[in-house]
Parts: sequence; C-alpha cells; structure tokens
Amino acid sequence: MAAYYPAHWEADVVLADGGTAHVRPIRPADAERLRSFYSRLSEESIYFRFFGPRPRLSDREVTRFTNVDYVDRVALIATIGEEMVAVIRYDKIQDGEAEVAFLVEDAHQGRGVASVLLEHLAATAREHGIGRFVADVLPANQKMMAVLRQAGYTAQSRFADGVVRMTLDLTPTETSQEVTAAREHRAESRSIERLLTPGSVAVVGASRGPGGVGQTVLRNLLAADFAGPVYPVHREARALAGVRAYPSVTAIDGEVDLAVLAVPAEGVRDLVVECAEKGVRGLVVVSSGFGETGPEGRDRQDELVRIARSHGLRVVGPNCLGIANTDPGVRLNATLAATIPARGRVGFFSQSGALGTTLLHRVAQRNMGISSFVSAGNRADVSGNDLLQFWEEDPATEVILLYLESIGNPRKFARLTRRVSRRKPVVVVKSGGTTQGVPIGHAAPALKLPDSALSSLFEQAGVIRVDDLIQQFDVAQLLAYQPLPAGPRVGVVSNSDALALLALDACVTAGLDPRPPVNLGAEAGAAAFGAALSGELADDETDAVVVIYMPPIPGDAAAVAAELLSNAADAAGKPVLATFEGRVGMLPELSRDPQGHDPGRGSIPSYAAPEEAVRALAHVVRHAQWRERPLEHPPIGGGEGTAEARDLVRDALAGRTGAVEIDAARLLAPYGVTVWPAPVAATADEAVEIADRLGWPVVVKAADREAAARAGTVRLGLTGPEALRQAYAGLSAQLGPGVPIAVQRMAPQPGVPALISAVEHPSVGPVVSFGLGEVTARLLGDRGYRLAPLSTGDAAELIRSIRAAPLLFGEYGYPPVAVGALRELLVLTGRMADELPELDRLDLDPVLVGESGVTVLGARAVLRVPQGPRPDDGPRRLR
Repeated sequence: MAAYYPAHWEADVVLADGGTAHVRPIRPADAERLRSFYSRLSEESIYFRFFGPRPRLSDREVTRFTNVDYVDRVALIATIGEEMVAVIRYDKIQDGEAEVAFLVEDAHQGRGVASVLLEHLAATAREHGIGRFVADVLPANQKMMAVLRQAGYTAQSRFADGVVRMTLDLTPTETSQEVTAAREHRAESRSIERLLTPGSVAVVGASRGPGGVGQTVLRNLLAADFAGPVYPVHREARALAGVRAYPSVTAIDGEVDLAVLAVPAEGVRDLVVECAEKGVRGLVVVSSGFGETGPEGRDRQDELVRIARSHGLRVVGPNCLGIANTDPGVRLNATLAATIPARGRVGFFSQSGALGTTLLHRVAQRNMGISSFVSAGNRADVSGNDLLQFWEEDPATEVILLYLESIGNPRKFARLTRRVSRRKPVVVVKSGGTTQGVPIGHAAPALKLPDSALSSLFEQAGVIRVDDLIQQFDVAQLLAYQPLPAGPRVGVVSNSDALALLALDACVTAGLDPRPPVNLGAEAGAAAFGAALSGELADDETDAVVVIYMPPIPGDAAAVAAELLSNAADAAGKPVLATFEGRVGMLPELSRDPQGHDPGRGSIPSYAAPEEAVRALAHVVRHAQWRERPLEHPPIGGGEGTAEARDLVRDALAGRTGAVEIDAARLLAPYGVTVWPAPVAATADEAVEIADRLGWPVVVKAADREAAARAGTVRLGLTGPEALRQAYAGLSAQLGPGVPIAVQRMAPQPGVPALISAVEHPSVGPVVSFGLGEVTARLLGDRGYRLAPLSTGDAAELIRSIRAAPLLFGEYGYPPVAVGALRELLVLTGRMADELPELDRLDLDPVLVGESGVTVLGARAVLRVPQGPRPDDGPRRLR
C-alpha cells in the first residue's frame, strides 16, 4: 500500500538572498526530476555526498530515494519552478535517532537552502519521535559541517576512520529559536530590499493613451527620475511616453529586476511565468479582478502567488497602489499616486490602494517625508510583517506606520513588533475595530478576538495603536523629529490662559502630569517665549514641553519660531512640541533645515490644537515607558510537569474527535497547582459527609456553570451539620430540580476573587486573559489579555491592565494581596497554554487572591485535537 503523503509538510520559503522556493516531501513521480537534478551536480558535490565518484544514479537507487514511508524514511526536496534544486533526507537508525544527509545543486549553494531544509526535516523528525540526527561528513566538507553547527541545536562531533561524525540534539532551545528567527529576518528583509531597490523596472500593460493604469505607473516612474532603465512592454507600440517599448518581457535586451503588471487579471498568470524566465526578481500587480471579485477571482489570486513563489518571486498586491522608495540613489515611484512625499524618516505600509493615495498626500502636506512606501492591496503575498523585517534594519527608516485592514499572522506580528519596537516605534491604525471584519479579497482570516483583546496584544508588543489616521500622523511627526520623553511630567508655555487650561485638562485626561503653566500673556514676543521655554527645559521636574503660540493679532511669528528652535536645541533630550498659529505639520519656520527635503532632527512639530499635541505626546510617553521596561523572554516549554501533562492529554484524546472535557485538577497537578475539591452532593446528608471529610467550615454552591453565574447561588461560612442542611435545602429549592450542588471547604482567608482563562485562538494561538471575579467587573468586561507564553513582566502588566487593579494593591480600603503569587499563576497558565496546543480552553474560576497566597477554587479544561500547526510555530514558511 502506498505511504500516506503528508501534505502539511509542504511550504513556500524565503531563501537567504530574498528569493523563494517550495519545500515538499519527495514522491515516486519525482524520479526524472531527481535524475535531472543529479546530472547538474559537480563532481565535488557528488563526492562529498557519497564519499566517492558516482557519475549517475542507478534505477534502483532512484527508486529507493524517491520511495519513502514518510515515517522512518523521509526526504524533502526544494524546487524552483519545475526543477529540484536540493534534497535532504533522514533514515531511522534506532528509536529516537536517524541519519541525515543533504545535497544542494551547486548553482544554488550559498542561498540558505540547506539551512531551511534542515529546519523542516527536524520538525518532521520530532513529529515522529526522533530527537537526534547523526551525520557522517568528510573533513573537507566544511559547508555541510557549518550548516549542522549553525542550526542552533546542541551539536557534538568526533573524528574516526577518516570521517567526522556529528550528532545534533533536535530539542528546541533558546539558541535554535534565535537562529531560526535571525535567518527568517535576514531572508524576508532581503526579499523586500530586492523589491524596493531594483536596478531596472518593466511596466507591462502601459497603454498608448494617457489615463490608463499602466500608463500612469510608467509616467510616475519617469517623473520621479528613476535611477535605472524603465522598460515599457506593449505588443504593438514601439515607444511609450517617449521611451522605447518592447513586445514582451523576454524581448527586453537588459536585465529586469522588478516588473509592474497592469494587465487584465486573466493574463497575469502567463506573464508571471514569462517574468520568471527573464530572471525578474519581484512583481507589483496593480491589476484588479482577483480576490476582491469573488471565489473565481480568489482562485486566480491563489494561483498567482503559487506560481510566483514557485519561480522564486515575491508579489506585492494584487489590486494595489504600488511601491515607492525616496532614496536618492533609487528614486522609485512605481505607484498610481502622482504625489510622493520627499525623502523622510518614516516607512509607510498601507493595504488599501484607494486610501493610500490620500495618505501620501496628507504626509506631503505635513512636510514629513517618507523613506519608503508599500501598498499591499489584497496582500496575497507581501504583508506588513515582511515590511517590519525590512524597516527594522533600514537606516533611512526611524518610524514605522502601518494602516492595517487585516493581519494575516497576528502571532508573528506580535513577535516581530515586540522586537522592532525596542529600536523603532511602530504606529498602527487597525480598521474594523468594532466588526473585526476583513475586506473582500484579503488573503487573511477575520480575527475572532474582542477589539479590547487586540489592543492588549498591541500593548504587550510595544505597538502604538491610535484611533485614526490624523492621530497616526500626529504621533509620527513627534517621533520622527523629537527625542523620547523620560517621563510623564509636562510643562506648558502659552500666550493664552484658555488654551493653556485646555492643555492641562488634556494632560490629566491622558494620564500625564502637567506642571503649573507659564502664561506669558497675549503680547508676549520672541524673547519671552525663548526665556520661558529655556526655563521649562532646565527644570528637572519637566520631561516635555508643549508651547502654545496663538497671538490675537499678527505678531512676529518668524522671530518666535527662531527663538523656540534655538532654545529647543539645548533641550537635553526633552521633546518640544507646539501649537503654532493652529497650523499642522513640520512648518518651515520650526524646521532645522527649511531648505532641505527633510526638516531635520530637532525640528518642532506643530498641531492644530493643544489637545491634539497632548494626545500625541501621551502615546509617545507610554511608548517610552514600555521601552524602559527590562526585556524578558518567556520560559521555553519542557519544564517540570510537562511530560506528565502531555501523557494525560494524549490519553484523553485517544480515538476522540471534537471537544473533550478533562479533569482540570488532574491536568493542573503536574504543574504544582492544586484545585480545591468540590464534590457534588445528591442529598443534604451526603453534603454533611463531604464536609466532614473536607473539613469545616464549608460552602455550598451551584455546580452548574450557568446556574453559578446567577447571583445568590453560594452559601458561605457553614460551620456545622444543621447549618449545612438548612443551606442545602434553601439552595436546592432556589435552583430547582436537577441542578447539582457542590460542597467545598471554606477558604481560610478573605481575598479578592479573580478569574484566569487560556483560550486557543485559530489565528492568534494561545491567549491568556485575567480579570476580577466580581459581578460588576464581569458585566463591564474588565479583562486584560496577553499572548502566551508570558514572561514575569507580561504577567505583571496583565494584572495592572484591568481598571479594577487598584483593589489588588491596597487601595479603596482593600488590604494588599499576594500579587506575586498571582503573577506566578499567570505565568504558569501561559506556560501550560503554550506547551499544550490541544488545550482548547482552561478556566480558573474563581481564584481567590488573599494576603498570603492564591487559592484555585474552581477549574475547567477542554481539549481538542489541533487542526494544524499554530500560526508562527515550526520552521520558517510563508503563509
């Protein structure tokens, strides 16, 4: 019987040079493909693999190599187009151990193919219980030894009988995870760099007359004075816009790095293949008629991406505005927008093509400038995550702006932004906050999370989430040109009492700490403003200064601006922002370099009103505070109790489908968490027997989840049999027949009731939530959320994120409770959720947080067989 083909091992991957390849298990039908691959190998590559010359593979060898069982014998191949370019395989030697070998075509060596194949093969090995690879390597084969050593796994080697035997422990470690993330970062960054820094551009679909999509892109490229050659492609025209045209991409007599496709959707597929034959390295598809049109268009879109990736190309779009790079050495405007801002410090990603034009226009109006811009349209391939990888290392980009209508891999987004935000602020507008809907055509699922949960996850990752585009630009201009504040203390210098009061009120509302304002009066001139600003900046009790200049009659604005700039230069790292005559943006008068394309670092941003300035400052203050927190890494799975818990989960799910409820107390016990027992009593006499066994005093309560949610379904402090019988009878009459009643020992100390949950979300992975158990808190939805696993710092911030958190810290007459023990329980819950992908839901409710510790009074756990790997888990792969 033929072996089951594991289709879930297939993946598109990005290589070290930014190109793409397809990884999949080998099949018997690959026999001729294997022979062709082998015929292109050098003698040295063959010698290193087989330890001797082997001009060709025999039929028997080909059959053996292409026929595997996908369990004890596994082989993965990498293909580009129709050709195999690499193969890796393991053969099981004994339980837990297999021999590994790989071979890469000489023309593709050095592109990181072997490294990514090793990642994927290690994952398949662990899937089948193999935890160790061994490889015999000739001492001269330094490339293979380097791949094995640099994988990040624990590696050992010994020399004997003329070969080096290397042993790799495949247990994931912090080092192996860091290696994987670093390789992913370099590869995806390079793939975007290839798109944004092409040496030449072909525009396919430019019409003869003005106004068409292709013609618009062509004219915008030429108007921007693109640094390389531009090649219009038209079947009949000999020239377009005064530039020589070519009948096809393959007819172009020079190299083509980037192709912009503006043809009807039906013709895109063949053009992708043609571009691949030409050696094009990236595509921008501005054409519509794909996923946004319905199922047929979605199929066309999926095929576009599949073919492009299989031939080594990344795709921006389809149905997009295009891409731009303001680097003076590139000058790329491959968009439909005639107005591209000047060179600046901001990288800008937008999904909507129509909105992108407006956004670029507004950026230009503010005189901010951009470093680069990408409109992803339906984001079938290139996404915001890819741009984060690129902008993290791009020296021209200091602030990252994202307008997101969907998030394809939220878990990866959180991982990347958590790292990137430490170096460069990420400011996000996420549309669909109330509906969490996804525009038609986007290659991304809808997020089944409350919007408050999404905001919490952004906060955990250091992302600055703003409500609208105006706020996004307000925050961006402050981040791009002023330093981060050291704290929330705000000085206000104003020539208007009323406007100063508005600024103070806005500070208090935003959680900032305003200092007493300096009111200069309506007649104040440049000298007064300069002296006041200098004084505020010199004050150790001030972290930032808002200057309000709104003269009732025209004054010498230029002199005031010059004085402000002069004094702000000595700000000692304190940001200065202004409401300067109600004007918005980076004004020439407040710019360090008013004659240049970029205003210059230290330029003072201006806002239409004091409230808008303060609102932007508040976002930046919170971001600066997040950066000051120590960087902590969550614990890696596999700690105490993990193996026992996994055995319990495996046994519970054996032969089962759908949701399976498991005894939560048994599941939590290996992790050291005790759930107080609450046996169900069928009669009052049985309740007394249970109380005698558990110990007095006790409580009786509804054991049904729905009934327990109603008020008055708990009787507390029952100290003897008679009181218990009366309480049981009263509660039984209240609940009605058939509702079970449980008996539980009374907690020995008073405390604050809380609830902790861990839920497996299909698009996000495991999410831990926390809130207080009081009825009011539940009704108001006062809950915080964090992605699992949680670091100690994550747990601390989760506790403080809820509005009712002061009740845990000794405020409003409550005694302070054991927040440290609560924090440890949250970390443990996050660890369980991370280690057990089958844990569909875990509820700890209620958790009593007392002065000396926490007590888990109730718990429920539901398991489910995972439908596939978690997002952002496993080896590198494109969505």
